Amino acid sequence: MLNHRSVLFIIGILISLCVQAQEDTASVSSPIRNNYLEAVNKKAGQLEQKLDKQSEKIITRLLQQENKLKRKLARRDSAAATAVFGDAKQRYDQLQQKLASTEKLKQYIPSLDTLSTSLKFLEQHPQLMAITKDGPAKLKEAMSKVNGLQTRFQQAEEIKQFIRERKQYLKEQLGKLGLAKELKQLNRQAYYYSAQVNEYKQVLKDHKKAEQKAIELLSKTKLFKDFLRKNSQLASLFRLPGDPNDPAAVASLAGLQTRAQVNGLVQQQIAAGGPNAQAQFSQNMQQAQSQLNELKNKLSKLGNSGGDLDMPDGFKPNGQKTKSFFQRIELGANIQSQRSNGYFPVTSDIALTAGYKLNDNSMIGVGASYKMGWGENIRHMKITHQGIGLRSFIEWKLKGSFWLAGGYEMNYRSGFQRIAELRDRSRWQESGLIGVSKVVDLRSRILKKTKVQLLWDFLSYRQVPKPAAILFRIGYNF
Repeated sequence: MLNHRSVLFIIGILISLCVQAQEDTASVSSPIRNNYLEAVNKKAGQLEQKLDKQSEKIITRLLQQENKLKRKLARRDSAAATAVFGDAKQRYDQLQQKLASTEKLKQYIPSLDTLSTSLKFLEQHPQLMAITKDGPAKLKEAMSKVNGLQTRFQQAEEIKQFIRERKQYLKEQLGKLGLAKELKQLNRQAYYYSAQVNEYKQVLKDHKKAEQKAIELLSKTKLFKDFLRKNSQLASLFRLPGDPNDPAAVASLAGLQTRAQVNGLVQQQIAAGGPNAQAQFSQNMQQAQSQLNELKNKLSKLGNSGGDLDMPDGFKPNGQKTKSFFQRIELGANIQSQRSNGYFPVTSDIALTAGYKLNDNSMIGVGASYKMGWGENIRHMKITHQGIGLRSFIEWKLKGSFWLAGGYEMNYRSGFQRIAELRDRSRWQESGLIGVSKVVDLRSRILKKTKVQLLWDFLSYRQVPKPAAILFRIGYNF
């Protein structure tokens, strides 16, 4: 029978446990708001759709490419074409069936693991959320989207594995027939698919403000840290360090040798090897370290998540190929001033441009400019409308930060008071430009680059009145 001291002791333990639990959950300075769920839902949903689209596209294109190779081979040897490509349709159908049954993500993606685990944690601890009427529904929807995204990434891995096996098979078969070079297009498509999937993984790392704040708040709680240690995908792959008194942790370490035991065994083996054993051991360690460094360098050249990219021989990838249309748009602004020449007052051309990156080394674009007049000199200042311009341009990278620039422009070089005056086509002048640009990268979130241009207007000599033939422009890209 319990006495009053035992009862008080038990009550004290229960109270301390409750207080500890409250401290764990109360350590979140503010509740997790629904905009975190909305941000996760939106990101996961968009990436899920993009992965679906890219996966469907690559399967269709690869099958079309194989059919094209089959027809080309059939013109030379129909029996060989049937032998090599006869079961292609069946192979792709089997891939589709395999993708339909894919569920669990086997590859570890840190950002996706964090999002998934945080949603599971909030599901078990709803008191940490700013509960609203549609809060539980949004949480459920976000979890569904993240689970769907995990499935899509695993499907992408299945597709890449299928492509690797298929490429190896076709390389062996077509190599025997002297047609191995015909796989170039297929290799390029496979490369860009892998690069696109890796691009989506990088998007997961870019946490928006709502995501970053919520994850920071959760990461401050011991309750979430313990949950992450036991329930994350990483925890299922490796036993993470935790409470040494945790029975599960102790069981996972049972039978493993300690560092002291391993060091002792190494010293015993060296001692048994004779007087030259230590030198031989050091040499082997240096060789092993050198090989590890070589592997690190190769991985660093490929970049994060780029180890599965199979670069075709002689192929120079287009770094813009995996970016969306708007990601390839580069906005800019530039200014160009001219002194008075007797006909024109002191003017400044202020232009806005939008360029589209064809690849890493070339760009085309359009723009518009406004010519502002300042008067004849500093004693006679007067702001006036001195014209507008429409621009088109193209740029090629020469070397380093130097670019070859060209363009065609139409400029209205007369002062005007009303927009209707711009309809007079006789007052518009042509400009043909060619020159060089020097681009300097800026470490700024808004202004990314500074561009200095020196241009020659080779059409200026036939214009009346004659504008300046040499133009100097300073611009900024956003």
